[in-house]
Amino acid sequence: MDLATLIGLLGGFGLVIASMVTGGDVGVFVNIPSLMIVVGGTLFVAMMKFTLGGFLGAGKVAGKAFMFKSVKPEDIIAETVELADAARKGGLLSLEDKQVSTDFMQRGIQLLVDGHDPDVVRTLLSKETKLAQSRHDLGIDMFKAMGDVAPAMGMIGTLVGLVQMLSNMSDPKSIGPAMAVALLTTLYGAIVATMMVLPFADKLAVRKDEEALNQALTIDGLLAIQAGQNPRVIEQMLKNYLPEKKRATEG
Repeated sequence: MDLATLIGLLGGFGLVIASMVTGGDVGVFVNIPSLMIVVGGTLFVAMMKFTLGGFLGAGKVAGKAFMFKSVKPEDIIAETVELADAARKGGLLSLEDKQVSTDFMQRGIQLLVDGHDPDVVRTLLSKETKLAQSRHDLGIDMFKAMGDVAPAMGMIGTLVGLVQMLSNMSDPKSIGPAMAVALLTTLYGAIVATMMVLPFADKLAVRKDEEALNQALTIDGLLAIQAGQNPRVIEQMLKNYLPEKKRATEG
């Protein structure tokens, strides 16, 4: 589980709820019609912008923000060097039963073992990377769309509440509570956008970049192994993917 996502989500909501509790009755911040307009409206309007299948898959994509286990580039480099050592001693066929950290690398190894040309290996793995990036983009666009819609739905709910309030001006005592309810939808819209869907979109973009880097590193490493390069040369080549400070540390 990604601790930064979890801590940020719980911490943000915790501070907002704490401010509500210390300010008085928390019950005044709960209004079912307002929630229906913001949450339900945001989901349905966002659905209009995408295919039904893409929209329904957004939940699975969101799960990656919490549960995605990213492999460090340093670990992939170390793993690739071990594979290069094994291949140099026993040939590419010796890699067939090797257990590796990612399915992507496992599929790449299978291509090497099957004896495909380097161009075929690069083409197939690069295609897989592009398709994975497209899926990430769809999820990112989905949550950004929700982030755009949620505040607007909050404003719509506020306007609905104001119309209802102004239509009952004969009772001055009801104006204050009615105004509070009308403003709640704006609050809900801001919370949904700022504290949920937009951070999800940003976290998915981070995951997308991490996966793209790891897969590019893996492709270069596997092709170097196939070409029979020295494991130490492969290690130095792959360290170019690391920041300067990490290269020195790993060296």
